[in-house]
Amino acid sequence: MFSRNTLMKIAIVLDEEEQISLPKARRYWVHPILRQRKRKGEFSTLYKELIDDETKFHRYFRMSPNEFHQLHEILKSDLTKQNTTFRESISSLEKLAVCLRFLATGDSFQTISFSYRLGHSTVHAIVQEVCNAVIRKLLAVCIPTPRRKDWEKIAEQFWTTWNFPNCLGALDGKHIEITAPSNSGSNYFNYKKTFSVVLLALVDADYKFIAVDIGSYGKNSDGGIFSTSRLGKSLNNGTLDIPDCKNLPGTNIEAPYVIVGDSAFPLKANLLRPYPELQVQGDMEKRIFNYRLCRARRVVENAFGILAQRFRLYFRKINSKPNYIENIILTTCILHNFLRNGTSVLSESSSSSEQNQPIFMALPGIGNNARLEAFHDREKFTAFFNSEVGSVSWQNDKI
Repeated sequence: MFSRNTLMKIAIVLDEEEQISLPKARRYWVHPILRQRKRKGEFSTLYKELIDDETKFHRYFRMSPNEFHQLHEILKSDLTKQNTTFRESISSLEKLAVCLRFLATGDSFQTISFSYRLGHSTVHAIVQEVCNAVIRKLLAVCIPTPRRKDWEKIAEQFWTTWNFPNCLGALDGKHIEITAPSNSGSNYFNYKKTFSVVLLALVDADYKFIAVDIGSYGKNSDGGIFSTSRLGKSLNNGTLDIPDCKNLPGTNIEAPYVIVGDSAFPLKANLLRPYPELQVQGDMEKRIFNYRLCRARRVVENAFGILAQRFRLYFRKINSKPNYIENIILTTCILHNFLRNGTSVLSESSSSSEQNQPIFMALPGIGNNARLEAFHDREKFTAFFNSEVGSVSWQNDKI
């Protein structure tokens, strides 16, 4: 038999458990502050005024009114929802404005929810909905899989703009700081002592993304990410549809088409990296080669700078789940190309099913060591740069 005091304690514990298990009643169906969205929300009050001032509109959305409405026309069908008897749906125009404002500033969902007078979860859902719509509609058009003619066009542009021959693109990685995901251990902890995911990108001579790989752990190296990516696999097995070897301009030296990267990447037949610092000391020919390669490679660094200046999200720590972050980053890369291409991107065909995926795709694998014959390919480029000084016009550049 329980004593009286024991029975009282049991009754108190059971009563507390019953109170904890009861669901908390909602105070409002819609909070009074949110009910004023159509009269006092930022979209209702500010958007109408921004339309009349193109400069301020561009500062707010990071694109011109014409580009904004073109983008809206593309995404409108995917963002429009049906009204119900309970409430009116949020317009596609306002959804796009919310998402672009998030990308342009990197403000928290809570901050945007207060300014637009929308629920916190609603803002989060809108951003993901718009990002998914951008990926579905524009990925194949803005970042298509290059074919042989496309590679040749890119190489010609690198030669005329940056004086580097047979170049298919500049390759590099960018660490994007995030809030440490729960139960992730040290996977996202990088050498900068922050948590990040990696954006690995191949960029053409006009700062446009040819291919992107997003979401790799911050602890991974650029070379390791590249070796397990779809591009790295395709480059190794020869299925990238790269043009055949071509004579370097003004010479009879035949050399392959190459991708240029920094010292973090391996040396391969179609992937060039600079000479090590110890080999460059006292050797003017190798110094010239490294200078020319760096001049072409820094295009990808410039592309990252343009991307970050346009979408200030990259200057802040992104607080979201890793799979959501991947969609957000991919959306900014697509919009970057969309804005650099202008209206011409709308006329390009995206009917091919092979263009529905970017070139880069994370695949399990182990990187290969550089093949010995790749060294001789770099020697060809070095010989060219030292024998054809006049053709590449570097005598006026500082080395």
